[in-house]
Amino acid sequence: MTPAERRASTTLASIYGLRMLGLFFILPVFAIYAEHLPLGHDKTLVGLAMGIYGLTQALMQIPFGMASDRFGRKPVMVLGLLIFAAGSFCAGSSDNLYLIILGRAIQGAGAISAAISAMIADATREEHRTKAMALVGMTIGFSFIASLVLGPPVYHAISVPGMFILTGLSALVAIAVIIWVVPNVPMVKHAEELEGHWAKAVFTPALLKLDFSIFVVNFLQVSMFVVVPVALVQYAGIPLMHHWMVYLPVTVVSFMLSIPGIIWAEKHGYMKVVFVSSVALLVLTMFGFAAGYKSPVALIAALFFFFMAFNVMEALLPSLVSRTAPPSRKGLAMGIYNTGQSLGLFAGGAVGGLLAQHFSKEAVFLAAAALAALWLAVAMTIKPPAKRAKAAVQEQQPQAQPG
Repeated sequence: MTPAERRASTTLASIYGLRMLGLFFILPVFAIYAEHLPLGHDKTLVGLAMGIYGLTQALMQIPFGMASDRFGRKPVMVLGLLIFAAGSFCAGSSDNLYLIILGRAIQGAGAISAAISAMIADATREEHRTKAMALVGMTIGFSFIASLVLGPPVYHAISVPGMFILTGLSALVAIAVIIWVVPNVPMVKHAEELEGHWAKAVFTPALLKLDFSIFVVNFLQVSMFVVVPVALVQYAGIPLMHHWMVYLPVTVVSFMLSIPGIIWAEKHGYMKVVFVSSVALLVLTMFGFAAGYKSPVALIAALFFFFMAFNVMEALLPSLVSRTAPPSRKGLAMGIYNTGQSLGLFAGGAVGGLLAQHFSKEAVFLAAAALAALWLAVAMTIKPPAKRAKAAVQEQQPQAQPG
């Protein structure tokens, strides 16, 4: 990568990660914090508070992605972060579960993921785009890990309202970074300047399979955290303040072990093998949670294997979407992809909370296992995108035609 590509990729990935950290921050603590709120024992409402931002984010991803194609990436990102900050301050100023749900919904409405991903694609050459998108995926993984490790001690220090306020302040800092640190890069042609209908370009079987993949990843992620923090307290006997002692080694070691698989898949062309193997591992992990969440050893082992597969997916999926999408539809394609991500976050919280409230903890994991099994069948039909050199030629062909 050139220095400009590295600067754009790292700064944009850090903003992406900061926003996701703000959304993930409460996951390891909220189910326990909510027990002290009015109606806090209603797992359906708790799951809704954890996942509602995914619904509003899903509703706004495509409009924000299309707006970034028309009006520019930076203005859309600044607007989205302002909305996100407003939601954070709203949630942080109340101990009423319904107002917290409202604040989380406003947080999600600042849906800038597609604009960030599209700007990274604008700023990098085809041969380096996989690295840049993998950086975004790993940043999301790091954000999730950081939320698990830092969430309990920060909760102990400033509680959940303080965590929301801190998140809002961080969003305002991110706006300054966008304005003064992130380099300006030219965009590709606007989608409306191209021939053909936009839906034919982005609602292809290849992209829809990847959109479904990120939906399932995030469904599993949020649904399991309706149960896991409580299980660590009740069955493993680990106080919430010390949960980081589980999350830190589990996430760091699993991340270190997953990186060689990602590099090997990219270098030797075995991306599909690693992809399908990771999906299969998630299916087995969900069954492992269902069978052994009351056992401290089984619970921690399942967490470890979940994070191994989760890290692989967060690194591979954004890269696959970027390389599969038509070059001038990347903003829209990433908007649809992030819509799938957001819907997974919402559905995981809502369905997980509903099942935990009206059925059992096992039902949460079994439902996740069933969905992951369906995903495994879909994953087996996914074809890796064209090799970089070939893709680069295809990307340049429309620009070489006389106008």
